[in-house]
Amino acid sequence: MDTRKKRNRKVWSIIGVIAVALTALISYYAMRPATFAYERVKAQTGNIVTYYSFSGNVVSKYRQTIIAETIAQISEIYVEEGDLVKQGDVLIETAMGDKVEANINGEVTTISVEQNKQVTPGTHIMEIVDFNNLKVVFKVDEYDVGELGVGKEAIVYIPAIDEQFTGIINDIAKEGQIANGVTFYTSTIDVKYKGNMRVGMSAEVKLLSNKAENVVLIPMSALHFDERNTPYVFKNGNNNSVISQQVTTGINDGVYVEIKSGISSGEDILYKNDIALEDLFFPEGGKNIKFDSKGDRK
Repeated sequence: MDTRKKRNRKVWSIIGVIAVALTALISYYAMRPATFAYERVKAQTGNIVTYYSFSGNVVSKYRQTIIAETIAQISEIYVEEGDLVKQGDVLIETAMGDKVEANINGEVTTISVEQNKQVTPGTHIMEIVDFNNLKVVFKVDEYDVGELGVGKEAIVYIPAIDEQFTGIINDIAKEGQIANGVTFYTSTIDVKYKGNMRVGMSAEVKLLSNKAENVVLIPMSALHFDERNTPYVFKNGNNNSVISQQVTTGINDGVYVEIKSGISSGEDILYKNDIALEDLFFPEGGKNIKFDSKGDRK
């Protein structure tokens, strides 16, 4: 018998083994108990909280932008970029003897003019930023702005430095801005300065939406809906059967859902356990096994 015939026989032997295994698997599924295809989870008593979520950025609460109001000759510049100044410090003096002072405590971030140069009205001269007094500015669309309120507490998370803290909403814009057909309103939260926090960092703001305490909870994955969008769960019936039970739901946080009626705390709930054939034949890493043209494993 030549080498090609030997290879073909080996391949057909492997195919035969797989066919026998498939037949056994189908028979096994046909004879298994109804509850075999389900996992169990107990309904539990607990608390659930939901939030409105918004995005924003860290900005400086106080900033001074100095713009030339008239034609002037800059005779003296008393500060450099990076200098810390206090309110009342003289920053610039003109040839006419006029002095420009700092209106806030902060850091000189930009100087856009040179000494002994003339400036015209509207010329940007200098920028001072107070990095010690920060706030988070975030956008709220027109459908959620009614949930906000000055004095309400919110949770602020800064992903870049992995910092989370609470803050109080202190301002909500009365005039909206339109973007992509949706009207947004800006709102602000004062924050205490944190050493690693920087102006411009992204911020996530969460505002309490709903809270339910000491209620029956189940995982969202155990909840199903019929063609009328009525929620139900699976549970044990008589003779090891599986039955459906309609339930009344409350709030959910995307992971757990509140059950107001239909099941009790401590009751077993069933949910689908979909087992892939490849997991049964090739557990763990075996799913990646391949064969070459000779029928040998690669």
